[in-house]
Amino acid sequence: MDDVTGETCQWRGWREATEAALYGPDGFYLKPEGPAGHFRTSVHVSPLFAAAVARLLLSAAEKAGLEEVAFVDVGAGRGELVTGVLAVLPSGFPVRAYAVERAARPVGLDPRIEWTAELPAGVSGLLFANEWLDNVPVDVAEVDPDGVARYVLVRPDGTEHLGSPVGGADADWLARWWPLTERGRRAEIGRPRDEAWSAAVGTLEAGLAVAADYAHVRDARPPFGTLTGFREGREVPPVPDGSCDITSHVALDACALPGADLMPQRDALARLGVTGGRPPLSLASSDPAAYVRALASAGEAAELRARGGLGDFGWLLQRVGGPAG
Repeated sequence: MDDVTGETCQWRGWREATEAALYGPDGFYLKPEGPAGHFRTSVHVSPLFAAAVARLLLSAAEKAGLEEVAFVDVGAGRGELVTGVLAVLPSGFPVRAYAVERAARPVGLDPRIEWTAELPAGVSGLLFANEWLDNVPVDVAEVDPDGVARYVLVRPDGTEHLGSPVGGADADWLARWWPLTERGRRAEIGRPRDEAWSAAVGTLEAGLAVAADYAHVRDARPPFGTLTGFREGREVPPVPDGSCDITSHVALDACALPGADLMPQRDALARLGVTGGRPPLSLASSDPAAYVRALASAGEAAELRARGGLGDFGWLLQRVGGPAG
């Protein structure tokens, strides 16, 4: 693709620009506050989420007949999910926990957690990637006035410019998964995410791999893409200078390998016992403190499963080496 460079004009494709902005020397995801300093994921909403993942881990271990089970938290942030899962597993459960993250190991993290920048290979158990794929950098394409899909180039200040026509494997991906025909229409080219997910699944010998993320499918692609930024809890323009998160929704159907299941988070969590049902009013009289706790838990469950919110997340479940999950 075109790459126009100079002292005041540094054009790069969005994939390269995002990689530098998120993971470069001063990258957004390497800052001390971590992702939780800027936005909430399902992990931060409620411990119910980690408890549900723990139940999924137990199920995967039982159905795969594992004596020792791995829990691999991909895109671990500062270890919130893996810490929560370990906290609710049965005492003595034979688990080996991995947190896969490019940032440095947080101070005070549970010593049972192996902190690594690379996916562990040859393990069996549950690999869980919560809001990981949306931060795998991708290029952006836009249709020019002549109907040609071109790469969108960007400068560090967020200014955009159309570059060369999309070609090769990227063009093949667009044709299959996100066809662009009308002037001004945009797409995020998800091929790097497909490859990242395939590689992650390939590290499992047996068990279950799950990706939970902002998602869309081929019949309902957003016409102008979803590229955006987040900073301090607010959505902001996606400026690739390291000052904000840069994210876009994931074409999870393109990531799916043969035999995968795809469902909304609300359904996946319901299967794992997160229902959001309100406690009976009678509990308010017999045990007011328990009623308040149960009511708070119901509210958290409702947020995790809400339509128009976290409940709309897609869950991609990929079984490996047998009927786990």
